[in-house]
Amino acid sequence: MELVLDRLDRRPLVEQITNAIIERIERRALLPGVRLPSIRRLATTIGVSKFTVIESYDRLVAQGYLTSRPAAGFFVAGRQAAPALDLSAPDDGRSRAIDPIWIMRQALTLDDKLIKAGCGWLPGSWLDEPQLRRALRQIANQPGSQLLEYGQPLGFAPLREQLSRRLAGIAIEAAPQNILLTDSGSQSIDLLHRYLVQPGDTVLVDDPGYFNFIGNLRSHRVQAIGVPRLPDGPDLDRLAALAAEHRPKLYLTNAALHNPTGGQLAPAVAHRLLQLAETHDFLIAEDDIFLDFQERPGLRLAALDQLRRVIYLGSFTKTLSAACRCGFIVAGGARIAAISDLKLASSFGNNELAAQLVHRLLVDGSYRKQVEAIRLRLRQAMAQVQRRLEACGLTPWLQPSEGMFLWMRLPEGLDSADIARAALAQGVMLAPGDAFSTSRSCGNFLRFNVAQSQSQRVTEVLRPLLGKGAMRRIAE
Repeated sequence: MELVLDRLDRRPLVEQITNAIIERIERRALLPGVRLPSIRRLATTIGVSKFTVIESYDRLVAQGYLTSRPAAGFFVAGRQAAPALDLSAPDDGRSRAIDPIWIMRQALTLDDKLIKAGCGWLPGSWLDEPQLRRALRQIANQPGSQLLEYGQPLGFAPLREQLSRRLAGIAIEAAPQNILLTDSGSQSIDLLHRYLVQPGDTVLVDDPGYFNFIGNLRSHRVQAIGVPRLPDGPDLDRLAALAAEHRPKLYLTNAALHNPTGGQLAPAVAHRLLQLAETHDFLIAEDDIFLDFQERPGLRLAALDQLRRVIYLGSFTKTLSAACRCGFIVAGGARIAAISDLKLASSFGNNELAAQLVHRLLVDGSYRKQVEAIRLRLRQAMAQVQRRLEACGLTPWLQPSEGMFLWMRLPEGLDSADIARAALAQGVMLAPGDAFSTSRSCGNFLRFNVAQSQSQRVTEVLRPLLGKGAMRRIAE
């Protein structure tokens, strides 16, 4: 077994060895039952101490990749369920900075002084709280409002009927009985995983891609394998090879306003992607929670496929309120019935009040006015924030036409986890690239939420961290 270590890499040698062996096991270059080199032999071959190899092998045993046999050595373990989500503190600062759950904890802090340039939602000041209050009062005063009941299994019928009409506007034909209301987009993802996958199964995700896809899959003990993301969609040749090798149950993606890159799916890519799903017999989950950030929504996989192999997810959390959460799942009849049963088993009822609130805001026109104002502010913020970040030495991976994310490349030689740690100590929360990457290949990127990055403090903190001598200052 040949391992090449990069002595200039800032990662510890133990981490490099461990990750290299895991990569070989996951792509089946090392098969179950294969004996690894002895500790002494591997240490001599790659020029490290025996203690470094011992620690690496111990980590691999603890994570279930290797088994240790007394007097025989270390062997690749058989196919096991992925490890459960571990919320304990990672063993080094870089791991903490790129752990999805840890990042969510930082983003959800109630510290008003923390600038959340790396979070995934709009500032509260951009949302119409007075309109929410008015709508809540109207619902409370309306005779017949169901304020005490669990609600129907599929959710508030008038909202599902309204959603059916909205979906028709983007060429997705879905009857109200094909729509299940959920308490959030995150619950929709979790229900989908409960329905489709078992521990040890394989699911494809974009790399980079939305980090809560990865975090939720970990909680279900499912192996997430990344498909390289290109500006116009997934790398289809790589996706085809992975699908043939791993026989995945599901591919999770954002077809439009991709998180974190801001890219959109090209029509030719969309058509071939659906052909690959048919050939390799996997389903596609199309997470479209940023739909209303687009003035003229373009191509959707669910529209091309009409819910044969695509399950469509949406939410109003980003555009309406994070406190009054309402999402939905759109799927074929048999699938939506099964997912609805899972929702009843896990949460019993529905957030009837949130559904009524969303319905009222949709039908009275106030929601439409709010998202029009949000789109205008995002366009202005996108241009302003991009100019400032480029002046600091960052480079955009692509130029998003809409949405709220910028995927920015760091100057050569810098690591986004180091930058994020240093910035957090100065009151600016950033989202390092490897938090979005299953392959940990995006360490030179940061994701910026333009709506949360307008403060001059963001660039004041970043400029010295990215300038000449930045690596030395961060180390100090």
